[in-house]
Parts: sequence; structure tokens; C-alpha cells
Amino acid sequence: MEASFQLFLILLAVLAGTALLARRIEVAPAILLLLAGIVLAFVPGMPTPQLPPELILLLVLPPLIYSAAVAMSWREFKFNLRPIVLLSVGCVIFTAFAVAAATHYLLGLPWNVGFLLGAIVAPPDVVAPLAVARRLAIPRRIMVVLEGEGLANDATALILYRFAVAAISTGLFSLPKAIGEFSGIVVGETLFGVAVGWLFLRARHWARDPQIEITLSLITPYVAYWLPEHFGGSGVIATVACGLYMSWNGPRLISAATRLQGIFFWDLVIYLIEGTLFLLTGFQMRLLYEHSKAFPLDDILIATALVTVIIVVARFAWTFPATYLPRMIKRVRLRDPAPPWQWAFVISFTGVRGAVSLAAALALPYALPAGGPFPQRDLILFVTFGVIFITLVGFGLGLAPVVRWLGIAQAGQSERVAELEAEIGARREALDAAFKSLEAITEDRNLSEGVVRLLRARHETRTGQLPTSLDPDGRLISAAGTDLTRELIAAERKFIHVLLRDGKITDEARRHIERDLDLEEASLANREFRNDLP
Repeated sequence: MEASFQLFLILLAVLAGTALLARRIEVAPAILLLLAGIVLAFVPGMPTPQLPPELILLLVLPPLIYSAAVAMSWREFKFNLRPIVLLSVGCVIFTAFAVAAATHYLLGLPWNVGFLLGAIVAPPDVVAPLAVARRLAIPRRIMVVLEGEGLANDATALILYRFAVAAISTGLFSLPKAIGEFSGIVVGETLFGVAVGWLFLRARHWARDPQIEITLSLITPYVAYWLPEHFGGSGVIATVACGLYMSWNGPRLISAATRLQGIFFWDLVIYLIEGTLFLLTGFQMRLLYEHSKAFPLDDILIATALVTVIIVVARFAWTFPATYLPRMIKRVRLRDPAPPWQWAFVISFTGVRGAVSLAAALALPYALPAGGPFPQRDLILFVTFGVIFITLVGFGLGLAPVVRWLGIAQAGQSERVAELEAEIGARREALDAAFKSLEAITEDRNLSEGVVRLLRARHETRTGQLPTSLDPDGRLISAAGTDLTRELIAAERKFIHVLLRDGKITDEARRHIERDLDLEEASLANREFRNDLP
């Protein structure tokens, strides 16, 4: 018990320190966390965390998928459904078959084992590439497609994984039956996920208590995931459907207090889960090293290199035709013109594999139902870890230079300028609508002059905080006003602590005042407009 607690403290300390270092040197935290986990794995006396792989999937996958789905815009997801489905379903299946064929003909693996390995390494993990991409001003549509792919590709891969394990364990496989089951899983889980979202959203609206609502929000992804997974599905599709339903319908039914607290809560939960995942992935290196003595090193290196090359080539080979062939249809082309080839190249280049692949490999049974050992289990583990390491470090470090080489950051910057201009315009229009509403209320109700003056002053203050434009002078004026406001908030906060120290106010009063100051400071950060735009 004491060793487990020590390991828990070490993981938290490494997580915080590595994230700070990653920010300083501008590297994706996932890369440093994986390397830190490998180093810690070989520290003498360091306990190795032991968690059942099935438990890892059940504990980790639902909140990650649900949080990403809630953050996703349903409107943008629906508009980009074609490329998302082509990548999350088509590319995963294509990659799995490509790995199966390559390992069968070049390494002599049985077809079913090769297909199982392909299903494990087929789904990309978007955590690391998106962490880099968000700092590179990549066009928003690329980000939406990658995020949407990351939501659904695990479902495809896990369904293929279950089919492959069942085929190896029983020796039976029927393609028509597998297609029927796959279609049934997709439809059934989508309906179930929407039903769970509807039920929990109504329960949260009925509760009207932030603590209860946040607790219900934490339960929601596990309910959506566990029941379908328990009955042989993936659980991922249901969780995605539930999250997208919440994303579209939640703003109308969730209170402001719950949203404010829920954002901070979920940011912390996802930060801890993602960081711990990559640390634990690195920790597996010692276990794999101990098992590797039973294999010739050349076999491991050749298999890892081959599978890595295949998944990289397969993603490029799929993405470019999937991007341009559908647009040969006039109706599709008119609705959605073809993007530059650089966009397809960036999407192809983000094929990083992550902890879900490793957890799936670790979840393989040790023995077949008949009693014999599961075929090539250790080799699958070695290759999976090698592919994760190579793609995470290689593509994670290479994405920024590639984006600069392709020159697409300028398109992203222009898009960001247009988005901010639209945001400022929307804020002004909303304030104008509020002011007209104030005028109408003033005429209809018998309001005192003091109340009207207060509300008008609030309106004028909020209007004055918006920049007149996004030209450099306008942004500098806005930034100067924001910085000065922060100084005034700091001075007010300092004075409040003086009053508390002198016994002129109670701690309860100080907490009430500080909450208002904290909300105002958070509001400043939310309204802050970037000064690094062209």
C-alpha cells in the first residue's frame, strides 16, 4: 500500500514537472511523458504499476471520448462527416488489412494474427498531434477532421479487435456475419448513446445543483460506454453519440454555475488522465524488455520497422484518394470544393499511435480457450510499443517543421483573424440587443433612475472593453486596457487581504469578494484578443 502511494505521488510530480518543461521548450507533453515513463521504468527499486488492461480501457477511454465529443461542434462534425467517416472507418479497416497482408507475406504470420495486430495499431491517437497543432495556427477544418477522426476511430479498431480475437480463439470467422454485427453495433450504440444523453441531461436540469450535476456528468460517459461494451460492442460509438447530444442540447439546460465549475473540473480530469496514460505507457518498457529476451532482437526490430512503414504508407495512400475522389462527383464538389494538397498531407502526417493501442495489446488473453498459449502475444506487444514510440516521437517532433514547410500556417492565421472579427461583431450585436431590451424594459416598467444608470453604465463598460478592430493599434489598446484592469484587480485583492488581516472583515466575506474578482479576471482572459496576429 505504501509503495502504491509513493508511486502515485511520483507520477503526479513527474506529470507536473514534465508538463512545465514541455511548455518551456514547446514540445508536446505526451512525448516527454512517454520518455519520462521509460526512464522511470528502469530506476532501481521503482515499483511498476499493475492495472488490468480491461480496467484501463474502462476507466480511461470513456471520459476522454466523452469530453472530446462535448467539446466538438455538432454542426462542424455533421458538415465534415464524410471525411471523418472515411478516416475513422475506412482508413482503419484499410490499415488493418494492409498490416495483415504485409506481416503474412513478409513475416509469415497467420492471417488472423496479422489482422489482429493491424486492428491494434490502426487507430491514430490525436492527443499529441493536436497539442502541437493548436499552437501552429493550422486551419480549423483540419483540426475538426482530426478531432472527429479521433472520436470514432477507436470504435472501429476495437470492434475489429474483438472480431480478430474471437476468430483466433474459436477458429471461426464469417465476413457477412461480421459486417452485420458491425452495422448493428453502430446503429444500436448511436441510439443508446442519444438516449443516455437525453436522460442524464434531464436529470441534471432537474437537479439544478452544480455539485450534483458535475457528479452526474462524470457518471454519464461510463454508463454510455459500459453497457454496450459489456454486451459485446465497443462502447465508443455510444459515448461519442452521448457527448455530441450533450454538446448540442446542453447549453439550453445546463446552468451557468455548473458550466463554470464543470469546465475547470473536466479540464483537470482530462489533463490527469492523458498525462498518466502516457507515463504508464512508458512504464511498460521494463516489462517488455524482460520478455524480449525470449525473442531474437533482429525479429523484433524488423517486425516493428515493417509495421511502422506500412501504417504510415497506408495512411498516405488512403487519405489523398479519400480527399479528392469523392469530389469527382459534381454535387459533392459544388458543396465542398477540394482543399489544397497540403491539407491532405498534414492529415496524413498525424498518424501517431497512443495508449489505446497499447492497452488493447495488453488486454490480449494469455491462453486460448483450448488451453494453448495465445499465438504471438509477446511479439504483438513489442511491435505495438515500438510503433507507439516511433510515431509519437517522430511525428510529434516533426509536425511543426512539416507545417512550416508546407506554409499552411498563413491560412490558419487568416482564418483566425476572420473568426475573431466575427466574434467581436457577435459580441457587439449581442450588446446592442441587450441595450434595446433595456430600453424596452425601462419603458414598460417603473424602474428607478439609479437602476437604469447602473445598467447603462454596465453596458457602456462592456462595450468599451471590445477593440474597435483587429488592426495592431486596436489590439494594443485592448491589451493595455486588459493589463491595467488586471493591475487594478490585484490592488483590490491585496487591499481585501489587508482588511482581513486587520479583522475588519470575516473569511466568509473575503471569499465572496475574491470569487467576484476571480470571475472578473477569468472573464478578461476569455475576452483577450491575440496580439500575434498579422
